[in-house]
Amino acid sequence: MAEKFQAVVIGGGPGGYVCAIRLSQLGFRTACVEARNTLGGTCLNVGCIPSKSLLNLSENFQKAKKLQNLGIEVGEVKLNLEKMMKNKEKSVSILTKGVEFLFKKNKVSHFNGTGSIASANEVLVTTKDNKKISLNTDNIIISTGSIPVELPGIKFDEKIVLSSSGALDLKSVPKKMVIVGGGYIGLEMGSVWSRLGSEVHVVEALNYITPGMDKEISSEFLKILKKQGIIFHLETKVQNIKNEKNSAKISIQDKTGKNSELIADVVLISVGRKANTKNLNLEKIGVSLDNKKRIKVNKEFRTSTKNIFAIGDVISGPMLAHKAEEEGIAVAELIAGQSGHVNYDLIPGVIYTSPEVAVIGKTEEQLKEGNIKYKVGKFPFMANSRAKTVNNAEGFVKILADEKTDKVLGVHMIGSHVGEMIAEMAVAMEFGASSEDIARTCHAHPTFSEAIKEAALSVEKRAIHS
Repeated sequence: MAEKFQAVVIGGGPGGYVCAIRLSQLGFRTACVEARNTLGGTCLNVGCIPSKSLLNLSENFQKAKKLQNLGIEVGEVKLNLEKMMKNKEKSVSILTKGVEFLFKKNKVSHFNGTGSIASANEVLVTTKDNKKISLNTDNIIISTGSIPVELPGIKFDEKIVLSSSGALDLKSVPKKMVIVGGGYIGLEMGSVWSRLGSEVHVVEALNYITPGMDKEISSEFLKILKKQGIIFHLETKVQNIKNEKNSAKISIQDKTGKNSELIADVVLISVGRKANTKNLNLEKIGVSLDNKKRIKVNKEFRTSTKNIFAIGDVISGPMLAHKAEEEGIAVAELIAGQSGHVNYDLIPGVIYTSPEVAVIGKTEEQLKEGNIKYKVGKFPFMANSRAKTVNNAEGFVKILADEKTDKVLGVHMIGSHVGEMIAEMAVAMEFGASSEDIARTCHAHPTFSEAIKEAALSVEKRAIHS
């Protein structure tokens, strides 16, 4: 006998579990199907959460080694990688169990197994022991996330050739690590292992890092990472990777056509992610995909099959957990006849290195391309009291405002705590704030956030402290 539901969500990551909870809150009898043994998807299990744990712990390790320079005398600082990894695993365990608790609290039925769509009203769950469970449903929401992209002919073995998941689970600190790709994930992982003692090389085909980011921020970020000891090979392409017994041999070619080799203990392939739509049976039921194999949806997240919806990394847009969460809530409310909405112009992005990078809205390059006239206000953390007192004064805040209306169009920051500070700008921009609005808002002293006020003042060339 098939179980009957009003909504079945396939995928228990940030988009899926949030969607399932919201549907249940709205009165729908809801089930969530997840292939992993634990809920939370890539983000909680092998992505955002474990990486932030290691970024925090590795930064503390690095800071501890420098305490004597600040008048704090301690004994020799040693790394216990096993304990560090256990701490990471503890964080993951607490949070995934937290999602299980939320499902129970909100009466969401959880099915552990691989979900496929048998028809527009039936989801088939295949459990680990190969049992089949049929779920009849009025609505199906696909939220199966994304998987790392492999280079042609090169497979992840998670020992020498790593995906981001493998880079989070190394048993020892590699002497040398090569990262292919200069995006968010690769640079975060590179920062972790560089702090713990690896010689880290980044190979990037473009002449800059973090594609799509404001170029001025990208340039400053590159400068800081180089100062931290990470070695960059820009305008360089990977020709081949040979996985040898205890090392990887990476053949590269620079912009002049010169060929050379890098030998490393491990190589992290970090060239992007792709929609995970495998085994969903989409072709058979007539769900259309775009040219990047993502699921096509309309403004209501409906696929080409009316009662089947899709959210998160399987559809177009930035592959970010918070974007998927917003879509999960929006689609649940739309199914319930409410006015769910996601403002794609104001999705913040954060890189959790040290210093952090945080962005929202338009870059200068996008404004120029769109022939939009704008003003720029900048303020360096070097002139910020709090940043100076805690020895974290690298970076700056940059605000882009419309030349005529003064409406804030984009904010780009690099510095300590900017991953938290970006929320202020998300709220301000959601309500259509001008740089004048921000400049006239009282900010506590001494705080890092004062740099936002000063950058806003700088838009009209009236910053006080620089």
